[in-house]
Amino acid sequence: MNVSHGLNPAQAAAVETLSGPMLVLAGAGTGKTRVVTFRIANLIRNGTPPDRILAMTFTNKAAGEMQERIGELIGSKKKRKPRKGEPQEPKPTISTFHSLCVRILRRHARALGYPDKFSIYDRSDQESIARNILRELRLSGTALKPGDMLSIIGGWKNQSIHPEEAMSIASTDKEHFAASGYRRYQNALRARGAMDFDDLLLQTETLFLEHDAIREEEASKFDHVLVDEYQDTNGSQYRITRALTEVHRNFCVVGDDDQSIYAWRGADVTHILNFTKDWPDAKVVCLEDNYRSTGAILGMANTLIQYNTVRHDKILVPSRPDGRRPRILQHKDETAEAEMVVREIKNLIDNQHIQPRDIAILFRTNEQPRLFETELRKHDVPYVMMGSQSFFDRREIRDLIAYLKWIEQPDDEISLLRVINTPARGLSNKTVQLLVKRAVERGVPVWQVMQDNSAVQDLSPSARRGITELAQMAEDVRLRAKSDSLTDAVRTLLERTAYADEIARLYENPEERDARMASIGDLTNAVAAFEDKTEEADLTGFLAETALAGREMGNEKDKMALKNSVWLLTLHAAKGLEFPVVFMVGLEEGILPHSRSVKSGREEDIAEERRLCYVGITRAQETLTMSMALTRRKWGKPRPTIPSQFLYEITGKAANPNKYRKPRPVSSLR
Repeated sequence: MNVSHGLNPAQAAAVETLSGPMLVLAGAGTGKTRVVTFRIANLIRNGTPPDRILAMTFTNKAAGEMQERIGELIGSKKKRKPRKGEPQEPKPTISTFHSLCVRILRRHARALGYPDKFSIYDRSDQESIARNILRELRLSGTALKPGDMLSIIGGWKNQSIHPEEAMSIASTDKEHFAASGYRRYQNALRARGAMDFDDLLLQTETLFLEHDAIREEEASKFDHVLVDEYQDTNGSQYRITRALTEVHRNFCVVGDDDQSIYAWRGADVTHILNFTKDWPDAKVVCLEDNYRSTGAILGMANTLIQYNTVRHDKILVPSRPDGRRPRILQHKDETAEAEMVVREIKNLIDNQHIQPRDIAILFRTNEQPRLFETELRKHDVPYVMMGSQSFFDRREIRDLIAYLKWIEQPDDEISLLRVINTPARGLSNKTVQLLVKRAVERGVPVWQVMQDNSAVQDLSPSARRGITELAQMAEDVRLRAKSDSLTDAVRTLLERTAYADEIARLYENPEERDARMASIGDLTNAVAAFEDKTEEADLTGFLAETALAGREMGNEKDKMALKNSVWLLTLHAAKGLEFPVVFMVGLEEGILPHSRSVKSGREEDIAEERRLCYVGITRAQETLTMSMALTRRKWGKPRPTIPSQFLYEITGKAANPNKYRKPRPVSSLR
């Protein structure tokens, strides 16, 4: 089979390059995933052992799809999970950055002072620690909220800033308060044998920096490393990939600097802009043939993005006819804008037989959808909106996951204290507070106190009995997980805790009870599915996958796609998707570009907003409508708006063209 079959010349050049550093600049809709999967398959066909290839991306969904497509290309024979002792078919490691770091840390966490089976704390667990720290620092209240503290600390971690450095770089009052709590926060995590999501990257980077032998061991596992969506990498991800590739230098990155829209969560576009500076002998392949959008839509996108002054020089070339020219519409106010958009959608569905799932309304901010929802309901148009409660945020799921986390890591106090008396087992709030106090006095975890007869002998008989039952239940679940299966272990947990009775006690409404029990059934199904697809499934692996999957939007997008409904989602959430019909709304200064970027006055902030607008435009396949309101209510009063500068730019008529310079070559950054 010719590996280049069905590829255009640029795609074939990327696929057929088998060694050395390479930058693949993949514009929107140019077949990026096809190139990545074909290239991995070609490496294998040319003699690279599959298990010597590492490919990294940003979501579990993307990693799973990539693995499946590669299996089809190379004719993988694996149809079932191997039996115990049966040789496993080698395959590439295709992983998210965070999943890879979890695997590395499981092997080496003790070198950093963490247990091998460390817990991964989610946002709720983090906020619990943060609240306690703010109380200790007497900062609870308006000075600094737990969410603010975690956001600041997370930003520092994304920049590889440790607690000892934070105080010296803090500039605002809130940053100084957060710096005061940062060390305590890290100490609290370590004491509980836990890491948060940002630690997975930061601690892996620290591991490589402080332990040369470990870095060399991990780097020696692979001969080729590929990174997808390279424009979205943060500092830690950049340094981790450098550590894994600097010896063999077979490093391929794929991405598009024009779609770098995540600076607010640490992504640094200069990584892709400076790739040829980091790797002077790198081959650069530019994918410009767009298979998604009409020529008219691409013409608008190309015109807009050229106003960014620092970018790789490329232009999207349409493979489809020009089609209908995108429209730019003005409305008297935001209500009229919503009414018009929904009327048009209603007409498309009723009279032009467009399916609701083929239509999207894209917003810059989370506040914008309200009026559109009202109009959609009024006209009986089905819709779905990104941002509903995550499965892993439901109370019953959080309870059961907390049980499993504590059973796997008994020093995980956050999880233990969540379930210590859920369902009730004779351990009152007063008893729990006493146990926590004794743990603090002794400087040991709460569970160690609960296992010390001398520390609990003065508790009530029911409390001591509850502790005994809790310990026995945990041991039984561990044994079932080892001797039988994880699914059986979860069933044992449900039986021994009588959690179904707790659901019946908490929820009188039969429909609510059924919905909660269905969620528990879904968790059991998730455990069974994990066992089916994982060669050496254990509780540690399941909890790690759950912690990582709970942060992704991918599953929610899948559920939305199954419903024949109009999509309502932000421009950030729309990345990676495409729709025949797109409405981009609120094209006004202060909305797009966002007021924060306008006020900052920094060219790079406006450049990112321009890239966000570019991403929105390139989601449209057939029809694009961009709209703005001439007035918008603020604090109840209509205020005049200013049209977005991007509206002038997409037509080549910038309001002040003299302020824009001719795009500089990327070499100017060196």
